[in-house]
Amino acid sequence: MAAGRATGALFRRLGQTAVIGEMFAGILLGPSLLGRLSPSIESQLFPPASLPPLHLISQLGVVLFMFVVGMEVDLDRLRRRARATLIISNAGIVVPFALGVWLSVYLHEDYAPAGVPFLTFALFTGIAMSITAFPVLARIIAERGLNGTELGNTAIGCAAIDDVTAWCLLALVLAVGRGGGLWEPFVAVTLAAIVALIALRGVRPRAARIFGNTDAVVAPPRVLMPVLLFVFGTALSTEAIGVHALFGAFIAGLAVAGAGALREPVRHAVEPLTSAVLLPLFFAYSGLRTEVGLLSGEAWLACGLIILVAVAGKFGAITAAAKLHGMPWSESLALGALMNTRGLMELIVLNIGYDLGILSPAMYTMMVIMALTTTCMTGPALVVLARRRTGH
Repeated sequence: MAAGRATGALFRRLGQTAVIGEMFAGILLGPSLLGRLSPSIESQLFPPASLPPLHLISQLGVVLFMFVVGMEVDLDRLRRRARATLIISNAGIVVPFALGVWLSVYLHEDYAPAGVPFLTFALFTGIAMSITAFPVLARIIAERGLNGTELGNTAIGCAAIDDVTAWCLLALVLAVGRGGGLWEPFVAVTLAAIVALIALRGVRPRAARIFGNTDAVVAPPRVLMPVLLFVFGTALSTEAIGVHALFGAFIAGLAVAGAGALREPVRHAVEPLTSAVLLPLFFAYSGLRTEVGLLSGEAWLACGLIILVAVAGKFGAITAAAKLHGMPWSESLALGALMNTRGLMELIVLNIGYDLGILSPAMYTMMVIMALTTTCMTGPALVVLARRRTGH
């Protein structure tokens, strides 16, 4: 927590968002730096016996985080801006997904764990290339004063559609990866769709009646308790189905957001503990799995290729789609830079792949480096584009 706080403050001074610094803190505490400088200190801080409970607590944090992300998705705004955002966001999913699958032809033999089929590896790599970090992007938009602007609204809408689509695709890929043949994935996805339908059609319109209401700034226990029971119950349902608990938590967030008056009170109750305590533990756990020392020679070339394909797929596709839709070049490029942000969402997806044995340690490390690089690019790119627009 201290390392995350310190690096977050440092990165904010450098013009980045604090969450990027917190992501780096986890890597610095792991074998990539601390483990090389002082293996004894690292082993004392993180003995093997501490890793299972650390993993469990970090997963609790990510479940609550995905719930908050779901609450922040404005479905009504998406409906109003459906045509433009749908075209642009789909371009930002289809193109990087296709490029990720294509890149897997080169990566599978050397960087997939033994026994992992090409289809599972390729589909998961395509999903990982397609992710946009909705929460990080929302913070960047707020910090840059883009809230309420055409660019800001379009970016938020595209990122929300991107998130929903990517998590649905991820549910399908995970079902394929876990199932034997096509029947089990079909059943898993069908059951997950039923859970989503119940949450969005049954719970969302009645959220205020089900969970209660409040005028308080922070949701009181009588409201927070049923909300959390619903979140964990939905997460448990999708986990038992064979998709993933995070998909259930995200769906629960969309459902609870149906009671508009509960969004801010519930967020104020859940987010401080999640962001101050639980997510830094997730970053630490992710950092312990990231071993930059595993990369040498050809692996660094592969890492560079992953970054190049990720940027070309996301930044290039979004920019081109926005321009074709009639946006000026400056705004099209800015939208591409914003949507190229991957951040924490990417780490969550990568940890899922690592847990399921779809990603090898080397592949996991290369993808983490890609996530950090593309996220760090966003701030400087927006500064350069702003200077070009103003002529300074």
